[in-house]
Amino acid sequence: MAYPDLNLVPLEAAEAFADGDERLALTRLARARDLHPPDSRAWAVLERLHGLVLIHVLREVEGTFALERADGLLDRLAAEVPRPTLLWLEDRLELERRPVR
Repeated sequence: MAYPDLNLVPLEAAEAFADGDERLALTRLARARDLHPPDSRAWAVLERLHGLVLIHVLREVEGTFALERADGLLDRLAAEVPRPTLLWLEDRLELERRPVR
């Protein structure tokens, strides 16, 4: 499934997560997030994904705080698009592998 913000997800982060290298995925997501203003939708999408990966690696407190920051901003931006989930990392890989028409 394609989401409007899926191209924000760095391919390198999705690949690292798929390969089981969550630490590298966290680094790639954080670097991509930090390229955007902290009040932007792009920042919130990447912060939410970062938080989900933190929770995945059992860093629940840090991950929960990241989700609260991201979701609060997404709520303020009144975004009517789906919230990022860990499946977005898999979907990002699928997007890259699709044949060009």
